[in-house]
Amino acid sequence: MKKILIVDDDILIREGLKVLIDLEEDFEVIATAKDGQEAIKLCEKLNPNIVLMDIRMPVMDGVIATGIIKKKYPDIKVVLLTTFKDDEYITEAIKCGAEGYILKSQSSDIIIESLRTVYKGNSVFEKEIVNKISFLMKNNKEKLKLEIKLTEREISIMKLVGEGLSNKEIAENLFLGEGTIRNYITILLTKFNLRDRTQLAIFYLKNFS
Repeated sequence: MKKILIVDDDILIREGLKVLIDLEEDFEVIATAKDGQEAIKLCEKLNPNIVLMDIRMPVMDGVIATGIIKKKYPDIKVVLLTTFKDDEYITEAIKCGAEGYILKSQSSDIIIESLRTVYKGNSVFEKEIVNKISFLMKNNKEKLKLEIKLTEREISIMKLVGEGLSNKEIAENLFLGEGTIRNYITILLTKFNLRDRTQLAIFYLKNFS
């Protein structure tokens, strides 16, 4: 049973997500919280598998809470559920170690499947978010100084890029879709402020091999 903590300052959204997730046999919503500060306390007390968290909240927002949770409880996975208007938070969320960033406008099926994907150790960033990350990075004049937590899947993909495999070959090797591999590589380039897969390969060989 996957234990879920829901964090949102809107009680209607909190309760709606709780009803939705509790319908799934493999999920259990163990608690809800109205802000990031409360979420951190509940993580310490209940040790959820996944925190599904809004970004814009009073007291403590979701990005700050994500950074604290990932530092104190690295095994807890965080998925940020937000609106497309939160562009300024996207790169900050990645820097803080969030495993997922999905839109509130998505269907319930996609939200549930995203939670399952993250639970398995993969990252989830929707196509719209990946495109937005690329746009933000191209227009970001400051060099990001990131302390990155990588999933096993991301390290595997970096390794295969370092070995010179194409996206298609990596997809076949890991039994994933080619589009999924492209998304992973875009996220990795963003995390390390790299220009292309050649730089990613060199970065891997210098720092991970």
